Amino acid sequence: MSKISLKSEKSRIVMVVLASVFFLAMGLFTWRFISGQYAPVDPNDSSYMDITIPPQSTASQIAELLKKHDLIHSEAAFLSYCKKEDYDSRLMAGHYRLSRSQPLGLIASNIAMGRVVNISFTIPEGYTVQQIKELLVNKNICSAADWELAVQKEYDYSFCKEIPPQNYSLEGFLFPDTYSISEDCKIEQIIDFMLSNFEQVWTKQFALEAKSQGRGIYETIVMASLIEKEARVDKERPLISGVIKNRLDDGMLLQIDATILYALQEHKEDVTYRDLEIDSPYNTYKYTGLPPGPIACPGQAAIAAALKPSQHDYYYYVYKGDGSHYFSKTYAEHLQAQRKYSNK
Repeated sequence: MSKISLKSEKSRIVMVVLASVFFLAMGLFTWRFISGQYAPVDPNDSSYMDITIPPQSTASQIAELLKKHDLIHSEAAFLSYCKKEDYDSRLMAGHYRLSRSQPLGLIASNIAMGRVVNISFTIPEGYTVQQIKELLVNKNICSAADWELAVQKEYDYSFCKEIPPQNYSLEGFLFPDTYSISEDCKIEQIIDFMLSNFEQVWTKQFALEAKSQGRGIYETIVMASLIEKEARVDKERPLISGVIKNRLDDGMLLQIDATILYALQEHKEDVTYRDLEIDSPYNTYKYTGLPPGPIACPGQAAIAAALKPSQHDYYYYVYKGDGSHYFSKTYAEHLQAQRKYSNK
């Protein structure tokens, strides 16, 4: 091989090596640039900001909004990433809480998955429909007017058909639980969540037992609501259920103070003799049998107690002042217990 061709071959190799190094460097530079575009704007800024994406926003509009709030390095990088991950047509409107310490990929996936800010609230066992309304209004989840309209609507659940038309109310069926909802959730949807929750619990845990006893769902929930309002200690629910059953079986007045308070639509510690005169079908001091509807929304334990009352000979109970009750078999014993615990 001539010296000229050898020199030419060496030059070609050098050129190839230099080109490879150049393209490798360019690739590394490009990779670092893209990685930098996908990185958090400020890894040390863990504070969150509220971002609201309007309905029908395009991917470009969302990118512009994020860049305006300095949540991403580049609109182009956001759009490129969304196209690569097939997010660009799936980005959802709503209220988001985002941080400059989050990488672009996490921000994009949060918006594509619709991980909007949620509101949580808890409905305690024994709350009435009125108390639930007040709780949601106080949390600014709905207005009183919107609640009243929504709660009067008909909902497509089989148990709703058992509610007497002349006494239609969702009392008893807005299941006590903790709920998490999006900020744009309508009150009708919230009520539907509660009713759906009730249906699932009833179907899974109580439907077969009630059917075996020939008990209807409405009657069971009415009784459970009485138990829920009267019992203050968990272990006493079946005992109180047994008292109610014994009195019903013997045709006695139930004489449950909680029904008086429901008729009065107020809460107070002591029921007076004047209160007992209220002319209401919920007055169990005047009318035998169960009241015409539930007086609260019972939880699982109260429903279970309604279906499985304790078998005993008690017909009376009096509050002892410590959360528990004293149970009596005779009226004379009951009067004696009243005198003993009246000042506690």
